Amino acid sequence: MSTETDGIGIEWDDPIEAMEQMYRLGWTDGLPVVPPTERRVSEFIEHGGRPAGEIVGELPERRREISVEKVAANAVMAGCLPEYMPVVLAAAEAMLDPKFNLVGPSSSLGGSGIMVIVNGPITRELDINARNNLFGPGNRANATIGRAVRLILINACAAIPGLFDRSILGHPGKYSYCIAEAENETNWNPLHVERGFERSGSAVTVFACESPRQVRASGGPETMLNTVADVASALGTSLSTVGSTDDKSAVVRQGELAVVISGESYVWDGWSKQDIKEALLPKVRRTLADIKRAGEVGGEVNPEDEDHWLPLIATPDDILLVFAGGEERTMCAVIPSWGPKISSTSVTKAVRTG
Repeated sequence: MSTETDGIGIEWDDPIEAMEQMYRLGWTDGLPVVPPTERRVSEFIEHGGRPAGEIVGELPERRREISVEKVAANAVMAGCLPEYMPVVLAAAEAMLDPKFNLVGPSSSLGGSGIMVIVNGPITRELDINARNNLFGPGNRANATIGRAVRLILINACAAIPGLFDRSILGHPGKYSYCIAEAENETNWNPLHVERGFERSGSAVTVFACESPRQVRASGGPETMLNTVADVASALGTSLSTVGSTDDKSAVVRQGELAVVISGESYVWDGWSKQDIKEALLPKVRRTLADIKRAGEVGGEVNPEDEDHWLPLIATPDDILLVFAGGEERTMCAVIPSWGPKISSTSVTKAVRTG
């Protein structure tokens, strides 16, 4: 058996020994990987429909060019099926877009994961989970596409834990963080349509972010949004970090926020996604008094600080709203961005098939 990654060809006779050697070479995320044989990698390249040597993107800070072949090798190792290759390529292309600024979230002490949100017909074709156990185990496409992104980061982008990946805590999404939107079960526009793509096409959005915070939402839309806003406004996230230590110029480093809404869509009859985002925007905020008590700004808490509100999100478009999760009841997930928009911005790319 011959394997190849990053231009290094190695031959083994025993597949178990191959896996153990890949551990020793540092090619894994800590879990066993599938040996990327030349035949298997070629099969993935063929399904991707792009030349092996085509450069998907660059990471100039680390002098790295990521080719289709490197993406294919890591997708094989992650346990993907060849049919997943176009989605993995789109995710790689999105996270290597300069707007995403991959070197930031991949090396930060904050330890963000890169969430992959898939939209369009390909989610049904590949059976990418958009419903129960959305962020949990049990679905091969979700698990392996998300894992392929992490292996690309480790093996092709040098985001190696303890080396360039300086995460203090990290979170489980750094193993795999991939979902689909249940777009055919709601009248809302899918995420990729909101971001300028055709509904008939497929697309992938990547978002550098913290782990999901589950919210038990009860009552009608207004009370649910109050609950979501309270969790989104929590002290200690990247959204409630300020850009100065002077209370006269304290400005919150406004970032992006993903909100996943589950349940049955009829609960939101009469509400569009834009309505929800505009209603949520002014509720995601903290007072200067709270920010001072958290130690983000120095000085005494003055009476006027209790009424000095700092918005944590700048515009409705900075909220990524996704309909997904189980149908049994309305629950939500609140997912703050890794950092401010000036540091990393979510990016959407089309899935190229055929």
